[in-house]
Amino acid sequence: MKLRILSTALVAALAFSAVATAADNSMGMNDGKSMSMQDPMVGGAAMYADKDIIDNAVNSKDHTTLVAAVKAAGLVDTLKSPGPFTVFAPTNEAFAALPAGTVDTLLKPENKGTLTGVLTYHVVPGRLDTATLNAQIKAGGGKATLHTVQGGDLTVMGRGHHLTVTDAKGNTAHITIANVYQSNGVILVVDKVLMQ
Repeated sequence: MKLRILSTALVAALAFSAVATAADNSMGMNDGKSMSMQDPMVGGAAMYADKDIIDNAVNSKDHTTLVAAVKAAGLVDTLKSPGPFTVFAPTNEAFAALPAGTVDTLLKPENKGTLTGVLTYHVVPGRLDTATLNAQIKAGGGKATLHTVQGGDLTVMGRGHHLTVTDAKGNTAHITIANVYQSNGVILVVDKVLMQ
């Protein structure tokens, strides 16, 4: 079992709901407002707004690598704390697209510091849903700069629910599922691992 971590630091892979209303909600089609009583589906599991980032992430079959990484980095307690946090959660496919051996190397105990840096680069303080991000993009003249827990910056661009996140290396990830509300923040699923 390769990594079972997060979406707790980042929740990730995209096998979402076939239910259109849930998909619309998770993609931010309602501009960040929650839709009725439905909980969005991520990785084949409902994401409950009354549960924290970790408790939801462990149920997503698309984020087993993220969850494993979060555990290996010792970030579980942090992501279960009140926050709030915004987590850009890479999917298993995003981790698998890294150069061969990268994930295995990061999971080694001697690389815990590096792994922690990678994961916290996906976490931004506050609850930033698509409505908030769109407002920041508009105020920023077409882009918003987000300061991560790791200390680096991410750049968000786009409009509506078609948002991208660019890392310090210039790699761009797409937000594939947005506005997955948690009791201690919000998860935005991304299709690439962001690197500083």
